[in-house]
Order: sequence, then C-alpha cells, then structure tokens
Amino acid sequence: MNIREVDASELVRGAADMLMKAGIEKPAYVEYVKSSPSRERSPAEGSFWYLRCASLLRQVYLNGPIGISRLRIRYGGRKRHVVHRHHSVRAGGSIIKDAFDALERLGYVKKTKKGREITPKGISFLDKTASAIAKGGA
Repeated sequence: MNIREVDASELVRGAADMLMKAGIEKPAYVEYVKSSPSRERSPAEGSFWYLRCASLLRQVYLNGPIGISRLRIRYGGRKRHVVHRHHSVRAGGSIIKDAFDALERLGYVKKTKKGREITPKGISFLDKTASAIAKGGA
C-alpha cells in the first residue's frame, strides 16, 4: 500500500499517533510559540508537534529532497492587515528544523546537500501506516 492511495489527513493522524508511541521528543517551547507569524495564537491542539512531524515526513516522502526554506513557504500563510492588503509570510523555521532533528534521531530522515531525504526506514514506516489505515486499523 502506498501513501498516495489513502487520505492525506488520515495518514498524518495515524502517523502522528505512531510517532507519539515511538517516543519522539517534543521540545518544551512548542506549547508556547506560534507556528507562523500569520497565526494569532499558539496551536491549541495538544498533539500539534506530532502532527507537524508526521506532515513533514509525508512532505519529504512526496517531494524530497526538500529543504527547510521550501517547507517554510509550504506551511506559511496569509498575514492579515487592517489598513492595507494581506501578504503571504513564511512559517517559523525552528519548529521545522527541530522536527527534522527528531525525525533524524529516529532514522526516518537524513540530511543531504540538496535537503532532507526520507530513508528506507521512513518509507517503510509511512507505507505500514498507510496499509493499516486502508485496512481500517490505525
């Protein structure tokens, strides 16, 4: 089963649950910072860190090798202004970088000159998660 054959949001939720069980480290600052300058508040969902890690892993699987700069654009948003037009802004890079560091410690991602690439262990992890979702288990 391939990750393209299942719903992306279900895959990210299932992979986030598996990463939580795997014991991926969550930085202390994640609960207090905004994920992007375009956001008004920090994420209210308690599992935000695990969802972002799973989403980054999926993005590296589909678009890798990919760098932090391109992912900052991908996870950015629209900054709202009262008087003048809205502008697009990039997401914060430290959350993405720390998530990649945690995924590298698990062995799912590796750093190359062109950016981050997914390892065979990471491919296997996402494919197993996708097949579990397709069977209705995850």
